[in-house]
Parts: sequence; C-alpha cells; structure tokens
Amino acid sequence: MGSRTALVEDLMERFPHVPREAVFKEDLLRGGVAFDASALSDNESGEVKPKSYFIFSFDHGTLPELGEAALRRPPEEIILTGGPYDLRRTVVSVRVNPASPYRVAADEEGLLGLYLDGRRIADVGVPPMPEYYRHTLSNGKSVMEVAPTIQWGYLIYLTVFRVCQYFGAKEECQYCDINHNWRQHKAAGRPYTGVKDVEEVLEALEIIDRYDTQKASTAYTLTGGAITSKVAGRDEADFYGHYARAIEERFPGRWIGKVVAQALPKADVQRFKDYGVQIYHPNFEVWDRRLFELYCPGKERYVGRDEWHRRILDSADVFGARNVIPNFVAGVEMAEPFGFTTVDEAIASTTEGLRFFMAHGITPRFTTWCPEPTTPLGKANPQGAPLEYHIRLLEAYRATMDEFGLSSPPGYGPPGPGRAVFSVSSFMDSLPAEEAAKEPSRA
Repeated sequence: MGSRTALVEDLMERFPHVPREAVFKEDLLRGGVAFDASALSDNESGEVKPKSYFIFSFDHGTLPELGEAALRRPPEEIILTGGPYDLRRTVVSVRVNPASPYRVAADEEGLLGLYLDGRRIADVGVPPMPEYYRHTLSNGKSVMEVAPTIQWGYLIYLTVFRVCQYFGAKEECQYCDINHNWRQHKAAGRPYTGVKDVEEVLEALEIIDRYDTQKASTAYTLTGGAITSKVAGRDEADFYGHYARAIEERFPGRWIGKVVAQALPKADVQRFKDYGVQIYHPNFEVWDRRLFELYCPGKERYVGRDEWHRRILDSADVFGARNVIPNFVAGVEMAEPFGFTTVDEAIASTTEGLRFFMAHGITPRFTTWCPEPTTPLGKANPQGAPLEYHIRLLEAYRATMDEFGLSSPPGYGPPGPGRAVFSVSSFMDSLPAEEAAKEPSRA
C-alpha cells in the first residue's frame, strides 16, 4: 500500500462487517496521533479536559520527546464524526505520536479536524473541562491527579498504587510502562502520587459527586500495580479492597465499583466482593502459554499461567461469570522476536483464549496495545501489530460472543457504533447497539 489511507480503505472493503469507525479507531490507538499546537489544551487552566496519564503513558515517546505536547497536554480523548467516511460519534483515547500520519489540527476557522495523508477525514470534538476539575482538594491537590475521569466522563479511574512490585527485567510485564511512567512524571516535576490516601480519594469523589450534576460518571475502577508483598501493611486484596469499602460506605450505590487486580485465590476474591466491589478484572494479558511466560515473567513466577486461569474461573463463583471481565493486551501476540509471524496464527491463538473463557460465561475484553518506547516490546516493535490483526480480532471477538450467546459486558456503557464510550479499544464500538449492556444495580 502506498499510503495509510489506501491501507485503511482496503481493510474497510475487505471487512465490511467491522464498523468503519472501528478501523480508524484501532489505527489511532495502535499507532498514535500527532497534535498541532492549535489542538493542544491549556492544561488544567483551560477549557479542554487534558490528558491525565491515569496509569500508563500510552504515548509513542517519552515526555521530553513530545515537544510542546509535554508542556501543554493534549486532550484526554477525542471524538471523531463526519468527514468523507461519514463517521458516527467515536470516542478515542489519545496516544501521542509526533511521527504519526494522523494529525489533529485546527482549520482556518478554528475548527478541529483529523487529517490523514494531508486530507481532512473527520471533525474532531474534545472533552470540555468538567466543573469538578476546577476545584481542588483541601490540601491543594487536583481532582485530576487523584480521581481522573475517562471514557468521556463515564469512568472514574482510581490508580491508587502508581507503581508495580513486579520490578525489573525479570519480573515486569514486557509491554507495560507503569513504573517508567511514574519515574518520568516525577522527573518532570509533575504531581504523581505514588500511594493515594483513602481520605484524599473520598474528598475527590465528593467533589465529583457534587459537581457532576448530570451523573455522567457511572463507574469507578480501583487499580494499580501488582502487590506481591504488602503496601501500607496490607496485602493486595485488602489494599485495593479497603478503598472500595470506604467508597461504598460514603457513597452507597452511587457508582458501579470495579477492581483491576491480579488473579487472586478465591478467599481473597471474596474479600473484594464483601468490600462492595461489583466487577472483577483479573487480566490474563496474553493467551499463548509461551508468550505469557516470556512477556509476563513476574506473573508466571509468582502465580503461573494455569493457576492464573483457574483463579479466573473460580472468581466466577464469587461474582457471577458476567461480572468477571479479564483484559488482554491485543497485539502483543505479534511482537517480535517471539510473537506469531502471521495474522492467521495470532488470531487463532487469541480466539482459542476467547473460546476458553466464553465457554464458561466469562466475557474478556481487550486494550489495544500501544508500543510505549521504554518497554522491551515497544522498543523492538515501534509500529505495534499490523492493523489487519486488530480488525480481524474485532471480527473474531464478536463471532465468538455470538457463538456462546453472550452480550456486551457490564460496566462499559452502551455498545454499538456511534454510542460506545470505551476509549482504549473498539470492542464496544463493534458490538450491536441493540444489545444494550445491562449494568449491575447501583442501589
């Protein structure tokens, strides 16, 4: 293909059942987007909600390599509409790449657009600064630092432990830059709290609850790095769980409570449930046994792939299969030098994993891999996985859900092109709109 436009149009023609919006969204997520100065935010003093770096960098360069985008943050997300492809409303998480063929810029009238190969292909909307971001905690910390919101305000993302105890080359997941992201923000002098105090979290949530008058924020996620020993005297279940307990006691039924943690023994999972968590995300990362062992050495060492999967299945006894939603990192299956060399092989492997879990009523979801340059896999694979892999995965994902009679998982907002708000992959954009997700009760 002579241009990225030709590649995208070829895939839209070959896979007509995949929404055209998802093709562009996956390409932006896997390869990033550049921003003209006219499209950057004025950080927390402006009218546009800035990128919060809520857990990973999700950028194709370090902060010093991003130029002005490191000083004036880009928007947290963008919305694509219209253009020559008549795109329906599509929410995309921002992943900055100054070298991307996609660029967001303002035209002569000041209207933002997305440009590909020099041609305007969509109008761009940016998230307005929420009122709750304009208020600070009593200690001066910003709400964006303590309790940022993503998915166009649907999800409060509480990264309460900003580093991971899987540390160093022999333990860190090979695609993950959580520890580097912590280091780069501290080096840049940005506020980036390592362990968030539960009272700070509650105060930030009080501000959100007070000023989110339309109740756009519907769920919260508690997450952070893996805990192999203890943090603040607590093991992983108690550390993350005690935030949930405090939130549910202070704000009973206000939000859907979710936790992203390791696949823990059943008794620990029960503690999450007892603390008020409603949805459990014990991420399995990558399906293939060899790749799991290579790419997740800490998880293999401390738990092991087979035990990890057994624990995921066991957790369905606690939460119900529908409320166990493990994530995988879509694309690392094809990362050199160890990954699959053909899209066919990668899709076959990942579909095997989907069938394994969906046969038990568990619906995984996925994040589109962003090859962050400070990670081993990002350094070796700056282009990420082929776009064709991501498009075929959407096709395989929906087909496997149909095979087992499953519908869109709860806690992600509405499914369907033009309706979805989940921003770090297109799986929700690619599901039928009529299969409205039945959210857990917040009462």
